[in-house]
Amino acid sequence: MSGTAFLLNDRGVVRVSGPEAADFLQGLLTNDVLGLEGDAARYAGLLSPQGKVLFDFLVVRVAGDEPTFLLDCLGTQVAELAKRLGFYKLRSKVVIADVSSEFAVLAGFGDAPDLPNAFVDPREAQLGWRAIAPKDSVAKLTIEADVSAYEINRIALGVPRGGVDFAYGDAIVHEANFDRLHGVDFKKGCYVGQEIVSRVEHRGTARKRVTRVVFDGPAPAPGTEVFAADIMIGTVGSSAGAQGLAMLRLDKVEGADLKAGGVGVKLV
Repeated sequence: MSGTAFLLNDRGVVRVSGPEAADFLQGLLTNDVLGLEGDAARYAGLLSPQGKVLFDFLVVRVAGDEPTFLLDCLGTQVAELAKRLGFYKLRSKVVIADVSSEFAVLAGFGDAPDLPNAFVDPREAQLGWRAIAPKDSVAKLTIEADVSAYEINRIALGVPRGGVDFAYGDAIVHEANFDRLHGVDFKKGCYVGQEIVSRVEHRGTARKRVTRVVFDGPAPAPGTEVFAADIMIGTVGSSAGAQGLAMLRLDKVEGADLKAGGVGVKLV
């Protein structure tokens, strides 16, 4: 086994297992997991009852007799995500555990290596492959600790990073581009926050979105406010060179002269 991989040290892993694991997650997440098998994965979120994105993650089903799922989430949210899932457990026959110490989250370009739980990124194929692999299975890979090339590609493809490009607990599914990144199944049954998601989808009332932008100068820091004249219409997110992402009021940007921290901003 050979190849180069990026080690995503900022990620953690939650395992949900047990006889009722599939049905348990199906009733909570924005995406369908019942048909998840093999070398595929889903991008999904867990919402508040008000439809706000509390967590987003990639979900893969582990091969085996007992239904077992691994959730690749932001590392700083692992404990909180496990706790939130536990709120909904009730009498469900599931076991929820933080297994970040057992698994490495990796990503790379080209063909996926021969690793357990490796898959094409379901958000955007050009992001490359991703894997939630046992740490003892990655020893033969060439691990690249510098993830800047991966980040440049992510930003160029317009794929948001939760906690930077949208705020957990504040953004709705459409603002975080779940609908464009295959993160929500509008035909599945009920889940937490589903009514709000469905209402926005059918009414087309999402006014803000994470959007690709270019800067006329040095990229402003994440969180810098974006103005159209004297009206604040959004905030800057992550950036790489002159490229970046920003959460913007799209109904306010047409024909406007946009600036953030004194730097000109243009939509791509």
